[in-house]
Amino acid sequence: MRRLRVIGIGPGGIDQITIAAVEAMNTVDVFLLLDKPNGPRDLRARMLERYVDRPYTVVAIPDPPRDRTPSDYTDTVARWHHRRAELIAEAIAAQPADAVLGILVWGDPAIYDSTLRIIGLVEQLGTLLEVDVIAGLMSINTLTAAHRQVLNSVGGAVHVTTGRNLRDSGIPPGVDAVVVMLDAHCAFLGFPDWTLFWGANLGTADEVIRSGPVAGIGDEVVRLRSELRERVGWVMDTYLLRAPDPAEPVAPSPVPGFARPEGER
Repeated sequence: MRRLRVIGIGPGGIDQITIAAVEAMNTVDVFLLLDKPNGPRDLRARMLERYVDRPYTVVAIPDPPRDRTPSDYTDTVARWHHRRAELIAEAIAAQPADAVLGILVWGDPAIYDSTLRIIGLVEQLGTLLEVDVIAGLMSINTLTAAHRQVLNSVGGAVHVTTGRNLRDSGIPPGVDAVVVMLDAHCAFLGFPDWTLFWGANLGTADEVIRSGPVAGIGDEVVRLRSELRERVGWVMDTYLLRAPDPAEPVAPSPVPGFARPEGER
């Protein structure tokens, strides 16, 4: 049975990696790196060069393409995950049977990352694995530290969601803090009365943060996000929305300029 270590490496800052992650990385013989187009490829290489002091091999696995505006989001992602699992299974099978394998995961493997689900699919394909997981610092922690914010109010609830869900479903009643990840549509624009604490490429040399009422800074954040993607080649942003009044459920207002693509749910 092959040993696979799934290692959380934080949101992108080379200094935001835990001692446990460094120790785990130094037991790995072969690192399997999913290589996303226009992603922060060099950061993982820099981490390995800095922290690993034993011989290792890197196997790059091209990330399969997927439809970003599908008519059926769930099925499209499931097919994408299955193809990823096939590629990982092929890469594992090509390695020596006694090699310790490692996958580096941005942030923490347990939140808004599908690596562990995909490894489950790899096992279903017949690859026998002994898997252990090393937790990583999340972008949420880095965001609240950058803005010097306590995430929750006293006794208050925190809702963690995606931009897609925020746009389509609004905010549940009684929630006065909403953390949003994976928002390419800038859904915060639909909540002009809320306060926005936004950060992109957190912990890296290209980190950008802004805070203030959505009505006041929303357009600036949209611009900064676009400029960062153009300048750096990638953008990963997270934000906190703070409620003006959590007593009632809030439905999103229409967002000018961010119409849903035809067929998207």
